[in-house]
Amino acid sequence: MSPQIEKYQKLLEQYPGNELARFSLGKALYDLGKYSEARDHFKTALSQRSDWMVVQILIGRCDLALGQEETAIEAFKRGRDLALQQNHEGPLAEMNELLAQLTKA
Repeated sequence: MSPQIEKYQKLLEQYPGNELARFSLGKALYDLGKYSEARDHFKTALSQRSDWMVVQILIGRCDLALGQEETAIEAFKRGRDLALQQNHEGPLAEMNELLAQLTKA
């Protein structure tokens, strides 16, 4: 087990409601290619803070990596909406580009 994952698992055990610890564990799992596990943690973090744009985008990336293109598209659309609402130009451009690639007929 990765030291990062172990670190964040212990932190999450100590503070189960800590959304940042949950995000950090999800990100560590994502970085190791454990997309299904990462997605579960991102979904929980998002349920605690529904306007968390980065988490929404990472959920879409997990879905895409898991071959779930339709759910990835929905996640990226939500990420795009959050980027618009929060005036984040970089993520907005990234979401528009990804959605254009995924929705080509």
